[in-house]
Amino acid sequence: MKSHVKAVVIGGGVVGCSVLYHLAKAGWTDIMLIERSELTSGSSWHAAGGFHTLNGDPNVAKLQAYTVQLYKEIEELSGQSCSLHLTGGVMMADTPERMDFLRLAHAKGRYLGMDTELITPSEAKAMFPLMDEKNFVGAMWDPVEGHLDPSGTTIAYSKAAKKLGAEIVLRNRVVDLTQQPDGTWNVVTEQGTVHAEHVVNCGGLWAREIGRMVGVELPVLAMEHMYLLTEPMPEVEEFNKSTGREMIGVLDFKGEIYTRQERNGILLGTYEKACKPWSPVNTPWDFGHELLQPDIDRIAPSLEIGFKHFPGIEKAGIKQIINGPFTFALDGNPLVGPVQGLTNFWCACAVMAGFSQGGGVGLALSNWMVHGDPGFDVWGMDVARFGEWATLRYTNAKVRENYSRRFSIRFPNEELPAARPAQTTPLYDTMLANNAVMGDSWGLETPLWFAPKGTEPKDIVSFHRSNDFGPVGEEVRATRDKVGVTEIANFAKYEVSGPGAEDFLNRLMTNRMPKVGRIVLTPMVNEFGKLIGDFTIAKTGEDRFMIWGSSAAQKYHMRWFEKHLPKDGPRASEVRIHRFDQTLVGLSIAGPKSRDLLQKLVDVDVSTKAFRFMDFREMAVGGAPCMVNRITYTGDLGYEIWMAPAYQRLVYKAIKDAGAEFGIVDFGMRALLSMRLEKNFPTWFRELRPIYGPFEGSMDRFIKLEKNDFIGREASAKEHAEGPKLRRVSFIVDAIDADVMGDEPIWAKVGKDYGTVEKPHGYGAPRFDETGKEVRGSKAAEGASAVRGIVDGEWRVVGWVTSGGYAHYVQKSMAQGYVPAALAEDESAGLFEIEILGHRRPARINVEPPFDPSGEKMRT
Repeated sequence: MKSHVKAVVIGGGVVGCSVLYHLAKAGWTDIMLIERSELTSGSSWHAAGGFHTLNGDPNVAKLQAYTVQLYKEIEELSGQSCSLHLTGGVMMADTPERMDFLRLAHAKGRYLGMDTELITPSEAKAMFPLMDEKNFVGAMWDPVEGHLDPSGTTIAYSKAAKKLGAEIVLRNRVVDLTQQPDGTWNVVTEQGTVHAEHVVNCGGLWAREIGRMVGVELPVLAMEHMYLLTEPMPEVEEFNKSTGREMIGVLDFKGEIYTRQERNGILLGTYEKACKPWSPVNTPWDFGHELLQPDIDRIAPSLEIGFKHFPGIEKAGIKQIINGPFTFALDGNPLVGPVQGLTNFWCACAVMAGFSQGGGVGLALSNWMVHGDPGFDVWGMDVARFGEWATLRYTNAKVRENYSRRFSIRFPNEELPAARPAQTTPLYDTMLANNAVMGDSWGLETPLWFAPKGTEPKDIVSFHRSNDFGPVGEEVRATRDKVGVTEIANFAKYEVSGPGAEDFLNRLMTNRMPKVGRIVLTPMVNEFGKLIGDFTIAKTGEDRFMIWGSSAAQKYHMRWFEKHLPKDGPRASEVRIHRFDQTLVGLSIAGPKSRDLLQKLVDVDVSTKAFRFMDFREMAVGGAPCMVNRITYTGDLGYEIWMAPAYQRLVYKAIKDAGAEFGIVDFGMRALLSMRLEKNFPTWFRELRPIYGPFEGSMDRFIKLEKNDFIGREASAKEHAEGPKLRRVSFIVDAIDADVMGDEPIWAKVGKDYGTVEKPHGYGAPRFDETGKEVRGSKAAEGASAVRGIVDGEWRVVGWVTSGGYAHYVQKSMAQGYVPAALAEDESAGLFEIEILGHRRPARINVEPPFDPSGEKMRT
């Protein structure tokens, strides 16, 4: 065993071996994988081995597509078979609501380059004759599904990595990790200490224990998971003989089961409601190639439905029941990337779908470690997406909920109850008393909308407009016509101070920093000129700035801020960053009467001249010390008022009391998002993500290329000079009773005058070069990732929706999304359609915002 290496990968499951292989492929050959026992001895060896490309997050789906493409490559390099069975599979819907879900999934597949198809239950039965098709209303076919040999696949990764120069050390447990002053690591093992620049936690069942060695409690939990194997079945053998092919895989939402052929029998697995965590506090180090005791009674309800839906299986004898643990994060997606607050400590764990995602996880993480960027939008997997509220008990409750809902539909207006409330503001009880329907915003209880008095404050979940539609409309109209108040504690809040603060922020941000008492809006881009942040910044003193941003990105942005702090020399102590989280809370008042209301609460002049649009002031509001920004996300006249939690109840009561004469209303997050739509305002992690450049995101006026050499300036200047390939646009949609939710395909009837319009990069059937990097542009067009040879008047999918909903004040259904730049300013009717729940609805680009296009109201 070497004593010094560039990187140590801890854990020899499929994910650890994939990370090792991809690092070696990227050129890091001085690397080592350390495994406490044998390869696959955690969860990999007993996995059911299924794989698929479909995922609720299109960016994760891209990495799953890469994983499936990768298996042939590692087989050829390693000489080890993965025993790949590309059978295809169907998802079965037993209700109209589940069929709507499949229509949404099928629509996403259009711009992901997936060849899915909506089929009848009879067509599904022809490929899996063991089912009773009368139990279903429809299905979706996906040809890129199948199964493989878990152990063989893991060994193939490991052999391929070793051929490229990597080292694997088995039967050697890591017992401690200590970081040196220079940021490097001592990896203490049973066989000695290895000095490494980087450490990667691929610990699987032991990922928590590895994290605890460095003081991190990762939000991951192992769950018991059962599947059964039947005895050989004559029906299976007859199907194979008569058709010459294997039975397909089937996912049954109602039964919470999945099934496929295994040899001459059937494998049937469950995600039962009565789920059970395994080792919820500590994972024993001596656990290895063991299975857990089966509990057939726990999965009996799922089996009962399964046998009804698939009567051919009920008669089969059960050969074996497999019960083994595997790990989940809170939302079911992996935990990948560098851990904020540590240097060169990386995670690739909680990959519960290791044979669908393992290759993509390895590729993204190796890109990140070697090149400084994952090369994809991996927010859905980023370890930074969870905050300190994701404690051990919170995690255990949320993972159990996620597991039990694995095959349940998540409606767009559905809020899940487990582990709530976690964080609350001082106004939580007041909001409940006001009949608020609360939502979870990065662990914080936030008012979504207010139910009318005398009605139950509860969402009726639906893909269509629901019971919130009327009340949200009332909140919007009352705010636009008079004045409204809402909580904004769910913003991220930071203070950057010190003599080097302004230089630091000028280096990070694309816009110029404001003068004292003024505010700017500014994006932040990475070295590759991609959007990684969107902030409101106020200069509150000569060497002090307040920053507001997206709450969900707090750890993500702190990681970036810390990475770029001055590290040494005389400037090392010149910048200090403080993240407030919930030690600073806020309220926003908006609407034409908001100035009159504020004036009643303060003892200073807040007239138009004295307190201008984009001004910042510290003042007492209702007798409480506050910071006030003259800006709101509603795009109307309004103010953000920030205070310590101890003062929030006082300020809120003062606002409501003084606002009574103006007809003040409470409004929630859904009303706020409705109002931002009619101003064409983007949102972070929907419109603004790391796959888009700032000019693609239509953030042009906030990009000051001439100001200084900010991070990403060269790439941004290149995008500006060449012209963006995409553009963020706003649509008015001729919707009926359902609005867009995000990720719907945008169709265009593109005429020959536009020439050939490339399919937007970032989507389409992904192609990868020999280094694993995604091929884009003209090379991608060769692989059918472009809209080829546009024919006059032919409808094509040319873009995708990022977000949308109903804009109540202008009474329009609206959407935002990305289309090729050549189409982005064409407001012609009849050019675009957006697919909503399987129906293509006419849509028209709206360049100017439909509410107050001149911006006069918010500046008055």
